[in-house]
Amino acid sequence: MIACIPSFLASCDQKTDDTGNHTAVTTKADSAEYFLLRPKLEKMYGYTQAVKVGNLVKVGGVISIDDEGKPLAAGDYAQQMKNCYASLEKVLKHYGLTFDDVILENIYTTSMEELQKNAAYRHEIYPNHFPTGSWIGIKELGMPGMMIEIELEALVPKK
Repeated sequence: MIACIPSFLASCDQKTDDTGNHTAVTTKADSAEYFLLRPKLEKMYGYTQAVKVGNLVKVGGVISIDDEGKPLAAGDYAQQMKNCYASLEKVLKHYGLTFDDVILENIYTTSMEELQKNAAYRHEIYPNHFPTGSWIGIKELGMPGMMIEIELEALVPKK
């Protein structure tokens, strides 16, 4: 049996051939809409902050930086967390979304202890319900001094 794992870039249909064996057919989904939060920085490092395909928005990891890519709030975990959510909110607003539309949140941290100390702030971000997700402890992030990086997936409501 072939298992199909849904992806926001492709879909998977199962077909049965003449011998009764299952085969997977992958088809391209809707075209992607790319959003650059910090165009100069994203082009320099080679990434896109967010991509919308169909009714799913995938937001790549956000760290506590300004528009020029300079670190903000070095050594201040709580402020780095707030800065991450402020950047994420800008991306969500671009797509007409709020944190209520977030279905997945992964947090990468260099200090699980600090994340646990500051986790209550997430009640302000998610007053109605929390998304699914993971907290992942790591050795370091892509920029020195950064202690937290947050990525999201959000579902665009049907109209």
